[in-house]
Amino acid sequence: MALIPNLDFAKWSQGTENEKAEFVKELGAAYTDIGFITIKNHGFGESVQDGLYSKAAEFFAMDKSVKSSYEIEGLAGQRGYTSFGKEHAKGIEAADLKEFWQVGQPEPAYQGPEYHDNVSVSELPEFAPAFQQAYQQLESIGRELLKAIATYLELDADYFEEWVQGGNSILRAIHYPPITEDPGDSVRAGQHEDINLITLLMGASAEGLQVLNKQNEWVGITAIPGSLVVNVGDMLQRLTNGVMKSTTHRVVNPPREKWGTSRYSIPFFLHPVGKMPLNALENCINDSRPKAFDDITAGAYLEQRLIEIGLKK
Repeated sequence: MALIPNLDFAKWSQGTENEKAEFVKELGAAYTDIGFITIKNHGFGESVQDGLYSKAAEFFAMDKSVKSSYEIEGLAGQRGYTSFGKEHAKGIEAADLKEFWQVGQPEPAYQGPEYHDNVSVSELPEFAPAFQQAYQQLESIGRELLKAIATYLELDADYFEEWVQGGNSILRAIHYPPITEDPGDSVRAGQHEDINLITLLMGASAEGLQVLNKQNEWVGITAIPGSLVVNVGDMLQRLTNGVMKSTTHRVVNPPREKWGTSRYSIPFFLHPVGKMPLNALENCINDSRPKAFDDITAGAYLEQRLIEIGLKK
């Protein structure tokens, strides 16, 4: 199993100046090396987490025809339900063995094409409010982490605030159903890097998450009880010109004797507003690290990636 640094978020959120500096140093070391950390003392309650997983399981257990009524044409899966087998990893033809539900920003920064209304489930009246509340809590934690990231990058601590307040973040509830026949080349989630700035993941319900290390080896990760896994996404990697690493990861199929079991996962993908430029920061470009990525906005990059993973035509 991968040994990912477990950082004490309270050092940043409630600590002395020395403790905050220590947290920033630890975070920076991890994000420039492996791109993953876990955090404890973050304030997101386990009872809230357990309630979300219970509500997600209840939704995904409903009849396919009921779930499909919440699949909205033309939104590229950005709100509501996306049925089994629709998404695949970039550059991989085999579909992922999953279905999912997505919740977006309840308080958009402006009226723009990336924002859509969230979807309620009439059969489960507590479902949408619970996910909206969790969305706002995770967004708050993520924004604080971005302040620590900005501090490490020697930017103003509030550098990201104008871009992420009311941003285009997504809370996704994922169900990997039991495997009932030989999946061929398909796995629960093909190897990929996340699109966004950072991802916050509360403990998944089963093993299967693996990260590709620097030795090109797949190593398994399980969430430490009470901790959130937080990893760098491609947008932050582009912005920092590769200083911070968006690490390749995947969710593998369970051993055959466990094919009959479901797996659930609820990640929060922290996105900025679509007009945020992802142009490499000047202090992340030098002779030994020349500019590696073309200039692009977050909205244009997201559009490009949604096409690559099969959610948008």
